[in-house]
Amino acid sequence: MDPTPAMRPLHRIQRRRIPAACSFLLLLLALLISPTAAAKSSGRPITDKEIRENKAACYTDVENGLWGFACRSSTTEKENCVLRCLSPECYNLIYGGDPLEEGELDYVRSHEYKYCMHKVSLGESLDGVKGSFSYS
Repeated sequence: MDPTPAMRPLHRIQRRRIPAACSFLLLLLALLISPTAAAKSSGRPITDKEIRENKAACYTDVENGLWGFACRSSTTEKENCVLRCLSPECYNLIYGGDPLEEGELDYVRSHEYKYCMHKVSLGESLDGVKGSFSYS
């Protein structure tokens, strides 16, 4: 059976909406997956308040199990996962080969990490970030 002429325009409209909706969802997903890409284009440095808010959201994700059981196995593992969530690029640069260990407080790397986040938010090169602070 042939559909009535009144139904044909509706089918054309629906076909156009589906690709547009898919495109929108893909764009939204890309922005959610890559928060550092959005920060790079801001052209202004990330504020301490934004860092605190983002870190709180990362703690929530870790505590809800979104980062796996290992991230909830100890306080230090949780902190490593939160830092990785907050900025994977900076975590790999500063802590990647030598993550925090139980009971360790590393103020030098903490400052380097924050400096790295500042540079990423401005879209600047990360050359010289590691090793830029020393308290000897």
